[in-house]
Amino acid sequence: MSLRIYIADYDERWPALYREVSRSLVEAFGDYACEMQHVGSTSVPGLGAKPIIDIAVNLRDYPLPQNVIEAMEALGYTHMGEYGIAGRHYFKRYSDDGLMVHVHAYSPGNEEWASHLLFRDYLRAHPEAARDYESLKRDLAAKYADQREVYTESKTNFVQEILRRASG
Repeated sequence: MSLRIYIADYDERWPALYREVSRSLVEAFGDYACEMQHVGSTSVPGLGAKPIIDIAVNLRDYPLPQNVIEAMEALGYTHMGEYGIAGRHYFKRYSDDGLMVHVHAYSPGNEEWASHLLFRDYLRAHPEAARDYESLKRDLAAKYADQREVYTESKTNFVQEILRRASG
């Protein structure tokens, strides 16, 4: 699997892949999950994206007990700990079929949970903003295909502006 950043055209299968993957997560998280949402660029219809299904989980309790982490690992996920965001369990899975899934399980009341939903919902409601975001991502992917951190950091101002508009 290549770790180079590339932006794929929107794939109509992404919502169905989210639904399929989330069914197994519901069982793994059990009563610890209050809510689960498809977030990130693959959750915005028509938006080109890195082909990664991002799933946000709003937790009842934090941190997760070891048996939930082990249930996720049994499904093929690697537990990355908080991975730079306090109050988050981060899991990733790369399947042989090329499907990449990132799961962000947030502590109760974590601002990151709300930000994911706010950003997604704004892009869904404002196609021109989604087009601008896709254009930015394609430009950055061309410049920083092998520099994931620089690519991500370079999107920050755009993301913050969308969150400001969405909150306002």
